[in-house]
Amino acid sequence: MQIHSIPPVYDEASEILILGSFPSVKSREQGFFYGHPQNRFWRVLAAVYEDAIPGTVPERRAFLLRHRAALWDVIAACEIEGSSDASIRNPALNDLRPILEAAPIRAVFVNGTTAARLYRRYAEPLTGRPAAVLPSTSPANAAWSLERLIEAWRLIRRV
Repeated sequence: MQIHSIPPVYDEASEILILGSFPSVKSREQGFFYGHPQNRFWRVLAAVYEDAIPGTVPERRAFLLRHRAALWDVIAACEIEGSSDASIRNPALNDLRPILEAAPIRAVFVNGTTAARLYRRYAEPLTGRPAAVLPSTSPANAAWSLERLIEAWRLIRRV
């Protein structure tokens, strides 16, 4: 069983909540979200917000807060093989209430179909908030070019 050890990023000004499924091996090693260099998450967000790509963990945290974005994952613990979302078994849900109670979240977004499926099944019944599904920024989602991802992810600016 893998335990999610990365705390959520949010503050009292966060207006959107972006949720992944569960941190990759690289992210768990680095202790922060989207740590694999091939994951396009930070490049996509930088393009959407017309900002520099944050490199360090403090830069990434500051980037999110500056753009009023909260970031976490749907799953708190699960059985997983490496970083494969498809291998997730016996998921336990992260409690999203502290974020939703502390911040004026206007919209919830999920990064990819696995996060969407997990959110809809486990979290949405508790939060009562639907989530907009964005295409995964994972390198495994090779069907989506960086340009297509950026265009799809622009939705987060329209809430």
